[in-house]
Amino acid sequence: MSKANAEAKKRFTKKEWSWIMYDWANSIYATNIMAAIFPTIFVAIAGDAGDIWWGYGTSIATFIVAVLAPILGAVADYKGMKKKLFTASMLVGVVFTFMIALVMNNWRLMLVGYILSRIGFSASCLFYDSFLTDVTTDERMDKVSSWGYAMGYIGGSTIPFVISIAVLLILGYGSPIAQKFSIIIVSVWWLVFSIPFLKNVEQTHYIERTPDTSVGQIFRNIGHTAKDIFQRKGLFLFVLAYFFYIDGVGTIISISTAYGTVLGLGSVGMILALLVTQIVAMPCSIWFANIAAKITARKALIGAIIIYTLICCVGFYMGYSLEPHQEAYETAVKAEFTDQLSDITDETAIALRDAAPKIFTDKDAEGKWTAEIAKYTQEEISNPEVDRVLGAFAQFLGNKIDVVENFRGAISLSTILFWAMAFMVGTVQGGIQAVSRSYFGKLIPKERSNEFFGFFDIFGKFASVMGPFLYATIGAWTGRSSFGVLALIALFLVGLIIMIRGKKELEALENGNKE
Repeated sequence: MSKANAEAKKRFTKKEWSWIMYDWANSIYATNIMAAIFPTIFVAIAGDAGDIWWGYGTSIATFIVAVLAPILGAVADYKGMKKKLFTASMLVGVVFTFMIALVMNNWRLMLVGYILSRIGFSASCLFYDSFLTDVTTDERMDKVSSWGYAMGYIGGSTIPFVISIAVLLILGYGSPIAQKFSIIIVSVWWLVFSIPFLKNVEQTHYIERTPDTSVGQIFRNIGHTAKDIFQRKGLFLFVLAYFFYIDGVGTIISISTAYGTVLGLGSVGMILALLVTQIVAMPCSIWFANIAAKITARKALIGAIIIYTLICCVGFYMGYSLEPHQEAYETAVKAEFTDQLSDITDETAIALRDAAPKIFTDKDAEGKWTAEIAKYTQEEISNPEVDRVLGAFAQFLGNKIDVVENFRGAISLSTILFWAMAFMVGTVQGGIQAVSRSYFGKLIPKERSNEFFGFFDIFGKFASVMGPFLYATIGAWTGRSSFGVLALIALFLVGLIIMIRGKKELEALENGNKE
C-alpha cells in the first residue's frame, strides 16, 4: 500500500471531525430556508409574484457576498482573523434566520431577513471551506470534503428536516406555529452543532501581521492572488468552468420548490421528494469521491455536469407540459366559478370558494373543502350561500370536465417528473460540490487559502447571482417559468465545454499536483 493510500485510509482526527460537523450544523439552513420549506411559505405569503421576488432576493444576497468575498478572504489569511470572521458570519446567519420567524406577517421583512441570513450563511461557508487546508492533508482532502457533505445530508439536511415535516403534517402546512417551528429549529440546530468547530478547529496556515500591514497591503494581496489565478492557465480554466456549472447547481437548489409552487404542485409532496434527495445524496457524495479517485476529478465533474443538463431538460418539460393546462383551468375557474361568487359574505362559503380552485393540487385546500362540507352537513343548518357555492362548483365540474381532467393528468405527470428530478439531483449534488471544493483546495498555497477561496467563492457567488436573475427575468418576460429553467441549460453547457476543451491544461494541473 502506498503512503498516499495509507494516509487516505486513516481514521478522522478530532480536527477533521469537528470540521465535518459544521456541514452537519449548517445544512439545515440550505434545506429548510434555501430549498424546501421557507420558499413555499414565502411564495404563499408574497402572492403570485413570490417566486420572482425570491429570485431577486437570492441574487441580492449572493451579489453582496460575491463582492465582499475577496476582501474578507484577504483579511482572514492574517494570523488569528479567520476564526473571528467565521464566528461573526455564523452568528449573523443564526440571528437573522431567527428573525424571519418573528416577522411572518410581513413578506417584505421576511425577504430582508432571508437576504441578511443568507449573507451570514454564505460568508461562514467561505471561511469554512478555506479551513479545509488547516485540518487535513492533500491526500485526504477529497475524503474529508465528501464526508462533510455526506454528514450534512444525513444530519442537518435530514434529521431536523424530517422533524419539521412531521410538525407541518401534524399541525397542517398552513399552521403559523408549524411554519415558525420549521424556521426556529434552523437557528437552534445550526448554533448548537457549530460548537465542536468553534472549540477544536484553528487556523494553522496564515500570513504574519507586520507593522506594514494595512488596508493597502490587503488590496495588493488581492491583486496578487487574482494575477496568480489568471497566470496559472489550468487553475483559471477550472474556476471559469466552475463559475458556470456551479451557477446551475445553486440556482436549482434555490428555485426548485418555488418553481413547483408556481406550477401548483403540492407543497408536502415536493418536500417529501426533496427528502429523497437528501437520503440519496449521503451515500452518493462518498461514492462520488471514490469515483473521482479512480477516473480523475475532471472526468467525474464532467459526468455530473451532463447529469445536471438532463435534470434541466426534465425540469423544463415538467413545466412546459403543465403550464397550458394550468392556465386553462385557472381561466375556467375564474370565468365560471369565482367571479359569480364575489358577493358572498358567509365565512364557510368564502372558505369553500377560496379552496375550490386548489383542491386538485393542494392537500390543505382539499382538506379545508372536505372539513367545511362535513361541518356544514353535521350542523344541518340551511345556508343559501354555501348551497350556492356547492351548486356553482358542481356546475363548473360538469361544464369543464375535460379541462379538469387534462389539468389533473398534467399535475400527475409533473409530480412524477419532480420526484425523478429529486432522485437525479441526489446522485450528484453533494459530489459535484465536494470534489470541486477539494480539487481547488489541493491546487492553492495553504498559507493564502482564504484569498484563493475568496476568489473561488466570488466565481460561485456571482454565478449564483446570474442564475436566479436569469430564471426570474426570462420567466417574467415570457410569462412562463419553464423557460427560465430552460435557460439554465446554457450555463451547464458552457461549463461542460470548458472542462472538455481544457483537458490538456487541467490534466497537467492534476498530474503536477499528484507529483
